[in-house]
Amino acid sequence: MLYLLFAPLAEDLQLANLFRYITFRTGGALMTALIIAFAFGKPMIGWLRRKQGRGQPIREEGIERHVIEKAGTPTMGGFLILLGVMVGTLLWADLSNQYVWIVIFVTGGFGLIGFIDDYLKVSKQNTAGFSGKLKLLGEFVIALIAVFWATHVARESGMDPAMATSVAFPFFKDFVLNIGPLFFVFGCIVIVGAGNAVNMTDGLDGLAIVPVMIAAATFGAIAYVVGRVDFAEYLQVHHTPGTGELLVFCGALLGGGLGFLWWNAPPAMIFMGDTGSLSLGGALGAIAVAVKHEIVLAIVGGLFVLEMVSVMVQVASFRLTGKRVFRMAPIHHHYEKKGWAEPTIVIRFWIIAVILALIGLATLKLR
Repeated sequence: MLYLLFAPLAEDLQLANLFRYITFRTGGALMTALIIAFAFGKPMIGWLRRKQGRGQPIREEGIERHVIEKAGTPTMGGFLILLGVMVGTLLWADLSNQYVWIVIFVTGGFGLIGFIDDYLKVSKQNTAGFSGKLKLLGEFVIALIAVFWATHVARESGMDPAMATSVAFPFFKDFVLNIGPLFFVFGCIVIVGAGNAVNMTDGLDGLAIVPVMIAAATFGAIAYVVGRVDFAEYLQVHHTPGTGELLVFCGALLGGGLGFLWWNAPPAMIFMGDTGSLSLGGALGAIAVAVKHEIVLAIVGGLFVLEMVSVMVQVASFRLTGKRVFRMAPIHHHYEKKGWAEPTIVIRFWIIAVILALIGLATLKLR
């Protein structure tokens, strides 16, 4: 909004010229989201405690100490992140950019599904929540609209129509595979998979939000690079006009995440719930599809992939052989069962997320 107000005045007002710079507006979005999360965190926690009573229900078959230590902690804290992200983005981003609206659409849509799931869990005081099939159906519908929309915008912006439905492979400058209509299925899997992978990772205090922020910062950099023709040509990556504006959204996500971490740091005063984990994961997936770096998301978000794969392996193994591969899935619970302290697991997983982000960034240069 501020961009549309001040950018036309740039020639006459020197201060207004700052709003033409994506980097300046990214900083503004980050600080806005951070301040909102700080300011509204404590009142929101108090309000949610009064409304939710016993807080988020804890799985009785899960980690024993969670039932004692985490019982009564309010959930739906993801709304605090989304409030900061949405206000920061709407205030500082170029709202004429359709990629911004695509990511907002996915973030809000997945956030709504997550909110319904959290509400049902709290109101019924069980861990069942929303019907799994209906949940996935809603996510795929939102993702399909977003992929069609992003593909249309890419073609309208001048991108080669074949490239709009192609998958680019990291570490290879010219290796792209045009999969045609299958790209819409592929894009949906990326977005829905990212949302649910982050959701599965959100099981310990601070475990999910920091890797999400690391991934957001990484993809903000990627979006900025591929959105500029000079940087894209220098690094030999595929130019995607307009995606640089997603850096502002990523900045808001980073600010909102930092503010939420203040309240979510061990011992957590609030959980993000599906409201946060689904929406943030979906946002990362939508950004990856927009910037044509879907496979790089699997590298940068490798921690989320590992968590999801651990669940899939556990379920498949138990159904086929009656035996479990891990003591408990997702894999962070496996290490809890082995006796690792929660802060040890969380910090080591953060370190893994940083390493994977560096590998993801390296794909921009190593070609």
